[in-house]
Amino acid sequence: MPPRGALGVVDVVYVPAPVEQRAQLAAVDGFAHIDVMLGTDPATLALPIGCPTAFPKPQPVWCATPAPRDEPGMWDRAVRWWRAAPNALLEPWAGACVNSLDKVRAFRDAVPGVRLLVDTGHVADWGGDPCELLEYADHVQLRQGKAGTTQLHVDDPEGAVDFAAVFARLDALGYDGRLSVEYFDLPDNGWPLSDPREWAGDLARAVRPLLVA
Repeated sequence: MPPRGALGVVDVVYVPAPVEQRAQLAAVDGFAHIDVMLGTDPATLALPIGCPTAFPKPQPVWCATPAPRDEPGMWDRAVRWWRAAPNALLEPWAGACVNSLDKVRAFRDAVPGVRLLVDTGHVADWGGDPCELLEYADHVQLRQGKAGTTQLHVDDPEGAVDFAAVFARLDALGYDGRLSVEYFDLPDNGWPLSDPREWAGDLARAVRPLLVA
């Protein structure tokens, strides 16, 4: 089952601070671990590392990489990359070449055994249900979203992510991985947000009671 109450956070919440300061801020905010770029020295951080990220291509270790953008040739490239990177997690998202339940299943047929980082906001963005993907998840990132929008405030009435259902599904699967909260201000990528730290904290406070119920 999910580690009860042990929520982490993705370090991009605290950009543009240096990664060491991001970990310090995350500790101040009450998070239990932090997701950072692969290669970050854990001895320099105030928190343990949750799930490391490799970008732009996966590495042959346990880490996560977003699927490439949905552009010509990218599906075949992604298949080659993940076949060459045993243990690497794939993160599907709405603008990627892997951006639906059917494409996740097709990708797993092409790369047998590949596991996922499931971001609930990204799944909501393409109109999907995160619960349908959790059986393939080795790491889960939490965010509110809806069809056409990756990130909404946890209290937004249009939010499509049912966090209670997500945690119930993880319990049913016997999930023993970690959970991290993610919001970011990346206007150049189409994801502007004025205060990702505040939104991350609000989501954490909203879902912690569900984790200890």
